[in-house]
Formats: sequence, C-alpha cells, structure tokens
Amino acid sequence: MRKSQYIFFISMVAAFGGLLFGFDIAIFSGTIPFIQPYYQLSEAQLGWTGSSLYVGCIVGTLLTGYATDHFGRKLPLIIAAAIFTISSLLMGWAGSHSMLVFWRIIAGIGVGAASMLSPLYIAEVSPAAIRGRMVSINQLTVVTGILLAYFSNYVLADFENNWRWMFSSGAVPAILFFIFVFFVPESPRWLLSKGQVEKAKAILTKISSSNVDLDVKEIQTRAQSAVKGTFSDLLQPGIFSLVMLGITIAVFQQISGANAIFFYAPIIFEKAGMNVKDQLMQQIMIGFINLIFTLLAMQLVDKLGRKKLMVSGAFLMALWLFLVGICYSFELFAGYTLTIFVLAFIATYAATLAPVTWVLISEIFPTRVRGLAISLATGMLWVACFALAYGFPVLIEWLDASQTFYFFSAICLLYFFILLRYVPETKGKTLEQFETEAIGH
Repeated sequence: MRKSQYIFFISMVAAFGGLLFGFDIAIFSGTIPFIQPYYQLSEAQLGWTGSSLYVGCIVGTLLTGYATDHFGRKLPLIIAAAIFTISSLLMGWAGSHSMLVFWRIIAGIGVGAASMLSPLYIAEVSPAAIRGRMVSINQLTVVTGILLAYFSNYVLADFENNWRWMFSSGAVPAILFFIFVFFVPESPRWLLSKGQVEKAKAILTKISSSNVDLDVKEIQTRAQSAVKGTFSDLLQPGIFSLVMLGITIAVFQQISGANAIFFYAPIIFEKAGMNVKDQLMQQIMIGFINLIFTLLAMQLVDKLGRKKLMVSGAFLMALWLFLVGICYSFELFAGYTLTIFVLAFIATYAATLAPVTWVLISEIFPTRVRGLAISLATGMLWVACFALAYGFPVLIEWLDASQTFYFFSAICLLYFFILLRYVPETKGKTLEQFETEAIGH
C-alpha cells in the first residue's frame, strides 16, 4: 500500500466518528413524524428529545480533551465506538420517553468524543500539502452518515415500530467503526510527546514523504520548547485570541441554519404542505447535494485556501436563507422554488463552512495545548448545537417560518464580516510553521 493510500485509509477510519454524528442527526429527523404523536410531545419536549444527544456531546468532548493528552488518540476512539454501538440499540428499544432521552445522552458522549478526536488525529498524521483535504474527510463521513440515515428512514418508514428500527440502525456503522479502528496506528506526534521515539519513527516511515529523522527533530524541537499545556495556558496572550477564534468558528458553524434543516427538515417541509413520504424524499435530495458538494470542497480546500471558502460561503448562505424566508413570506411553494433555494443553501454550506470549520479547528492551536483547545472549541460547538436543536421547534412556532429564516440569514451575514476580519490562512503550512507565525515563537 502506497503512503498516500495508507494515509487515506487511516483518515477514513478515524473519520467514522463523523459518520456516527451525521447518522444520528438524520436518523432523529426521520423519527419526528412518529415519536411526536407516539409520546404526545410538545414542541419544547421534541426539542429536548432532539437536543439531549448534545448534552452528552458536551460531556464527551470535555472528558476526551483530558484523555487524549494522557492516553493517546486511538484508545478513546475505540471507547467512543463501543459507547455508540450499545446506546444506538438501547435508544431504539427504550421502554419510555425518559429512557430514550437517557440513552441519547449516553450516545452523545461517544459522538462528542469521536467528533473531537477524528479531525485532531487526521491533522496529526497528514502531510501539510494534503492536510486540508484529509481533515475534510471528517466532514465527508458526516454527510455520508446523513445520506445513509435518510435512506434508512425512507426504507423503514412503512415498518411496524419504524422509529425504533431507525434509532437501532445506528449500531451498524458503529460496529464497523469499532472493528476498523483497531487497524489505525497511534498518532506519531503524541508518541513523541511521550518519548516513544522508535514507535513514532515506524509510523512516520509509513506516512511521511520527507526525511523521517528531520520530521522527528522538528516535532521534538517544538514539543521541547513548550511546557505541557494546562487550561490556564489557554488564557495567555497570543493563545487566547486563537482559542476565541476557534470557539467563534465552531459556534457559527452550528447556528448558521444548516443544522436546523438537517435536524428538523420534516417540520420545515410540513409547513410548506408536504406529506410525510414527500418530506423524507426531500431529505434524500438534501443528503445527495450535501455529499456531492462536500466532495467538491475536498478538492478546493488545499487549492483555494481556507479563508476564501469560509468568507464566500457565509455570504452566499445569507443570501439563500433570505430567499427561503421570501418563499415562506409569499407562499411560493408551487413547483420547486423552495426546494431549489434550500438545496442551494445546503450545497454552499457543504462546500464551505461544513468541512473548513473542522480543518481550521484542527490547525490553528499550538502543539502544547492543541488537545485542550480543540476540546474546548468542540465543546462550545456542541453547546451551540444543543441550543439550536432545543430551540428550533419552539422558534419556528414563535416567529413563524419566514422570520426564522430571516434570522438565520442575519447570523450568516454577521459571520461573513467576522471571517473577513479575523480568520487567518493556513493553507500549505505545517502545524509548526503556523504556530510560529501565530504566536511569534
């Protein structure tokens, strides 16, 4: 197996954590037409059921920040896969609504851990020239998980106990993740931080196209010049601004409006007069567009750079969301007008904010605090995700559909100006080079 193929293989395995995240988002959206009447849930209760997963995600990322710096990247990935396998089955066959929520929280711990570990691991094993493309694999697996779940929902919709089978189907990709993660090596950067030089060299020989001894020397020099990171280090000048930038990038990705569509597409299309089967078919279309444009993003991120994609993406998303709001304001539901604007929005998100956010979060933090900083940024991402998932059903009832999409359009426009002013370009730089430029040592 050539080095490029080996890097792609281990990156794909690590990125299965993203697939679990995407699968759960889409699976829940398909259960909404069935669990809401089954449990007679109010809009707030539906929001809590959907968002409870992200309570676990917050806990999972914060715990994993500590675990990944002390026990490496591989073992936490194995544990995350095991947690999600078990919880998927128990979500599906929960005996009560409270138990369903409980197991969604447990599942979230596994999803949150994997969501933080996958881009971190991929960034540490990928050469600088292709690192953006490799980290984008994490988002590719997210959208693949979404599409697979949409298909699963469509197929299972006519089954007895359909929503139970929908939740339980999440165990299938989780089992595959659990099996294949045993075949990936530990991060060579983490091994070197623990003094395991020979093991690190053996892995670098498989993944590095440059001189392995020089790679080891550069990584060790950077690691030795910095003391072991603590949370107080995140407050230091130079580092604090990067941490705040990482948090901002993470939060805006979640509150841009895309996840509202992924989580609650049935509610959105129901308000346009579609029946349940049509709603599920619209989701499959969203899943296909999401996948196609994520593949495009993987080709662009190392050619055009991170900043260009993020800035243009935020502006176009603001435009598409405004036009979706117009559709609801003037009831332009005939033909495919609403669908076209929704798909254009998802296409833009998939090609820009969705993958590039993960790339930037994995790149911008100094070595000694990278695990802690990514943990904090990803944890805030899940806080924002929780707020969106909990609040959207209530928001769209309170404001109505058109005002809700105008609101998300304004958020994207604000993000456009923030990106234009503050986001750095990391294209083509090693992690060590960007660290030197960013904090000046």
